[in-house]
Order: sequence, then C-alpha cells, then structure tokens
Amino acid sequence: MTVISKNARVAGFLYLLLVIAGPLRLIYIPSTLFVRGNATATANNIAAHESMFRLGIASDLFCGTLLIFLVLALYRLFKGVDKNLAVLVVILGGVMPAALYFFNLLNDFAALMLVRGADFLSAFDKPQRDALAMLFLRLHGQEIVAAEIFWGLWLFPLAILVYRSRFLPRFLGVWLVINGFAYLALSFTGLLLPQYEDVVSSIAFPAQLGEVAFMLWLLVMGAKEQAVNAPAS
Repeated sequence: MTVISKNARVAGFLYLLLVIAGPLRLIYIPSTLFVRGNATATANNIAAHESMFRLGIASDLFCGTLLIFLVLALYRLFKGVDKNLAVLVVILGGVMPAALYFFNLLNDFAALMLVRGADFLSAFDKPQRDALAMLFLRLHGQEIVAAEIFWGLWLFPLAILVYRSRFLPRFLGVWLVINGFAYLALSFTGLLLPQYEDVVSSIAFPAQLGEVAFMLWLLVMGAKEQAVNAPAS
C-alpha cells in the first residue's frame, strides 16, 4: 500500500467512525426521547433512560475529539495539493465545529441536572424544571443549526482540493460542493424560515450523501499514488 493511499484510508476510517457515532445524539436520541411540545413527557423519558442520554453526551464528546484527528488526517493527505486550502479545511472543518460540539455539551448537562432535580434546584417545582430542561434542549438544537454553517463551509475548500488532487475522482469534488450548499441551505432555513426546515431537509438529503461517497472512496479505494505529482489544472 502506498503512503498516500494509506493516508487516504486512515482519513476514511476516521470519517467512518464519525458517521457511525454522530447520528446517536443528532438523530436517534431526539427521535426516541424527545416529545415535541411536551416538556414533562420529554423530561420523564430522559429520567427513565438517563444512561442513553448520557451516552449521547459521550458520543458528542467523542465526535468533537474525533473531528480534530479527521481534519489533521485530511491535512496530511492534501497539504501537497494546496497547503493554504488544507489549513482552511482544518479551521472550518475541525477547530470551529469541534468547539461547538464541546460548548453544546453544556446545554445537555444543564437539561440533565434539571431533570434529575438536584437539591439546589428545589426552589423550582417540577413543571418549571421540565420547562427549563426543554429550553436547554432547544438551545442544543439551535446550536446545531448554527453549526451547519461550518458543516457546509468546510466542504468548499475540501472540494477544491479533491478536484485539483488528481489522485481522487473529480466527481467527488463536485458532489462535495453540492453537499456544502445543502448544509448552508439547511442552516439558513432553520435560522430564517424554520417552518420549512423539514421540507428543505427532505430535498437536500441526496446532496448530503456526497460526504458518504467521499468517505467510502477514501476507505475502500484509497488514492492513486502515481498522480500526486501531476500538475493540477
């Protein structure tokens, strides 16, 4: 296995771990435990399945940490194509989203403390604590909407690197650009027109498979060593 192909597969493996772990807190736990518009039912579900909720917190912490290693692996893979763009991938795709992951943990910890009803929260009755817990869960969701801006922006320099690299197929670069626009559309819809968020999400879903295709290509196919030194057009 060539060095560049090994770097590609390492990046693909880290990407796969992120794809596996990410949906736990992002999709599974909200769909399983949260009841829209019912703070009491949501709080009761979290209290009854506290271990699952804590696992979601741990998965966010894992994803935030893993993201740093992923972008560093991508930096090693693409620094020979364009070092400035590779650095931009690290900042937009790793440093900023990872920071948001870590900050967003505070909202989940606050919700959990309210649901458990710590002694110093005795000044609030249960309906008040449930409402506050729902507030922090909503804040968690809104921070994800904001984070989608970075989920989209980092794909643009990454797409250019893929397109110029010559050791990965160019259609992946094009797909990543479309994927980036899809994330931006989701973020701005969630911020400005939240009533249409579900509709836009359904439309944008095929475009979001660009990252999955990129990850699978890195993991399975690797990269072509002989094209690294070819001049980029």
